[in-house]
Amino acid sequence: MIFKFSSSKTLVAIAVVSSVMLAGCTATATTSTDSSIQTNTTVASVVNTPADLGDSKITLEQAMAHPDWIGRQPQSAFWSADSSTIIYARKQQGSELRDLFAQAVNSQTAEQVALEKLHSVGSSKAVFSNDKSLQAYVFEGNVFIKNVKSGAIKQITQSSATESKPQFLNDGNLAYRQGNIFFKVDLTTGLTREIANLKLADKPQGVKEPSTYIAKEQHKLIDYIAQQHKNKQDKHARKEQVKASNSSIANTHYYLGDGNTVDEAELSPNGDALIVVVQEKSSWRGEGDIMPNYITDDATIEPKKVRRRVADSKEQTSELVYINLADQSQTTLGFNTLPGFDEDVLAEVKKENFARDGKTYKSKKQPRGINVISDWGWNQSPISWNDDGSQVAIMLEAWDNKDRWLATVDFENNKLVSQHRLHDDAWIAYAFNDFGWLNDSNTLYYLSEESGYSQLYKKPLDGKATALTMGKFEVSNLTLADDNSAIYYKANVEHPGLYEIYRVNPQTGDSEQVTDLNGMTDYTLSPDQSKLLLKHSKITMPTELYVAEAKANTTATRLTNTVSDAFLAKKLTAPKIVAVPSSHTDQPIYAKVYYPADYQEGETGKNRKAVIFNHGAGYLQNSHMGWSGYFREFMFHSLLADEGYVVMDMDYRASKGYGRDWRTAIYRQMGTPETQDLADGVKWMAENANVDTQAVGTYGGSYGGFMTFMALFTAPDLFQSGAALRPVTDWAHYNTGYTANILNHPDVDPIAYERSSPIYYAEGLKKHLLINAPMVDDNVFFQDSVRLVQRLIELEKENFETAIFPVEPHGFVQPSSWLDEYRRIYKLFKETL
Repeated sequence: MIFKFSSSKTLVAIAVVSSVMLAGCTATATTSTDSSIQTNTTVASVVNTPADLGDSKITLEQAMAHPDWIGRQPQSAFWSADSSTIIYARKQQGSELRDLFAQAVNSQTAEQVALEKLHSVGSSKAVFSNDKSLQAYVFEGNVFIKNVKSGAIKQITQSSATESKPQFLNDGNLAYRQGNIFFKVDLTTGLTREIANLKLADKPQGVKEPSTYIAKEQHKLIDYIAQQHKNKQDKHARKEQVKASNSSIANTHYYLGDGNTVDEAELSPNGDALIVVVQEKSSWRGEGDIMPNYITDDATIEPKKVRRRVADSKEQTSELVYINLADQSQTTLGFNTLPGFDEDVLAEVKKENFARDGKTYKSKKQPRGINVISDWGWNQSPISWNDDGSQVAIMLEAWDNKDRWLATVDFENNKLVSQHRLHDDAWIAYAFNDFGWLNDSNTLYYLSEESGYSQLYKKPLDGKATALTMGKFEVSNLTLADDNSAIYYKANVEHPGLYEIYRVNPQTGDSEQVTDLNGMTDYTLSPDQSKLLLKHSKITMPTELYVAEAKANTTATRLTNTVSDAFLAKKLTAPKIVAVPSSHTDQPIYAKVYYPADYQEGETGKNRKAVIFNHGAGYLQNSHMGWSGYFREFMFHSLLADEGYVVMDMDYRASKGYGRDWRTAIYRQMGTPETQDLADGVKWMAENANVDTQAVGTYGGSYGGFMTFMALFTAPDLFQSGAALRPVTDWAHYNTGYTANILNHPDVDPIAYERSSPIYYAEGLKKHLLINAPMVDDNVFFQDSVRLVQRLIELEKENFETAIFPVEPHGFVQPSSWLDEYRRIYKLFKETL
């Protein structure tokens, strides 16, 4: 499939990009503390920006202060029902409360929504009737309907229960869910009818007959007992007759088994069928999974409950139930029709682990644990009905993380039909699982990494799949136009770190570029499909809102301008993004480089000090052209650059944005490819930025803290010092959802855990190490740091220090904690480099 573009720009091939200067916004911003926000800036005036920001030196105290001083950016923005207004939240100054604002797309001001009007503005999860005349949404657990044209609002429910998932049905009425009960509202009469009640219990057996010898004899010998039994039978029979013959009574109970839980449930658009995913109920933790909180309001020690570790997780599989509400039947759909449902996909891994223990592994086929897929980024359900309710698609994933299936249902024979199988010897991605149906058709569209990059495909139920996009870039965030004329998507076509909005015609496969904003851009298509709400940021500027027509090569108008003058005045270094040649792959390693203010290109002498920052999450991209969640680090790196340091921030292997092979390079060997990439970064700085290789430090948090350990332990001469913040030390203690993808499960693949966990390499420490550990971290437990510290003590290591932060979770909150942490990091580099 040829990927055809209509664009105003020449596309830059990723392979030839060596470096690109990035820039931020030069527009003067106004910050407002009242209900009006003055805005009148268009995109044209903010694209071309200088290398650096203001001239007032940033201090560590200011960089680590509460981010209110930067500006209170718009959050959780969504369209109004009539596509004329944008609704968004803003944090209050000095408070964690958020206020809601409404701003017309042709207005320069935003008005605060009064508390008594909050129910009237809709929701980002609002749904529309087939003719788009009505909108339904939930506010504070109650369902509302809005007439799009008149704006009139009708409250459908007002209860202490929580209603969710409103859904317009093909007959024009509304359905919604309350727990595991589904209701249908006749919008003409107002009658609310229960259509399905999913009971997590075994089906009642009615009046039981005596079963033991003495019970049977009791019924024979004692007339009173026999009569009482007959009365119960008669009463039960009459109750069943009334339910069957009288339409005014809800007869909607469906029994899914005692000890189970409903994982997912989706009602068909006709309101006549349900697909339900049932799992055996299990706790998310064990009795011993606690974390002591030492700083409490009553001065006691609080044992906080925390999740179990991957080492304690057990295989789980789901049951897929089809419920026909018309004839009140329910059928379990087996997984045995899925290709590879019983393959031993980990046979080679098991052989390796068995062999290490002197054993021989014999492979055999057996059903694998299979569940609906869990995607980290989407808002959709893993179950999707087509428009007329004649078909349903379900995305499933194996417990071992090696297979993803997109399946439909053969209702005649009550079985699953595999439409697409994506197999990965490493693991199926946490993202890129969007899928759906073309409108008024039996054709699926979906994302798949089968080419090595997330691309978009379409497939008729009885036909072959066709690629709608193809290239060395990643497609995500799909939105289908109502008339099937386009599927909008986000992609990094021109550069791995530059994300724009595109659209493709699903009939022809022709793609065209929609936005050209040069940064990080996300979008929401308006309900009337005529406009785009854009959330756009640049490398030195936080996210602001824009609006544009939904057409190729659109021009956007800026709606919000919330960055403070104080922030714009600070002297901040805009990093360059460079392509560092890799010693181990054909792809370069993209990295941000902060050059010192006095740096002269071509200078010699190898006298520069340097720091490499390691981003967290593993699968995260930070060398992109948008505003980073690491904004404190951005300011800290600017401070270091101002003092003469060269600072590098690498998208090492495993980072997002660079395709499947880059993502899975760490399979069964976390920490090894990344450390190799860090070594290439040090080499690049020595050859291109006049850096002394004996004066380089490293630091990072979470996964970045883990990488700091691995670098100092396994390549002890690479860095002179390192700071590991909220670090993972032993992957067997981390969670299941993340870790088992990359390292399999510890009971299957202990080799991978030992190969990838820093605690096994602690004897390699030679240089200076700082460990900063929050004590109420329910993501990476404080115990991780405690165990490693004990290991270092037993190894009689001298060059390490530990700082604890008693009130902080994984993501620090208190400015005093941020400041203390970064003072220690700053001091470490000052004293050791």
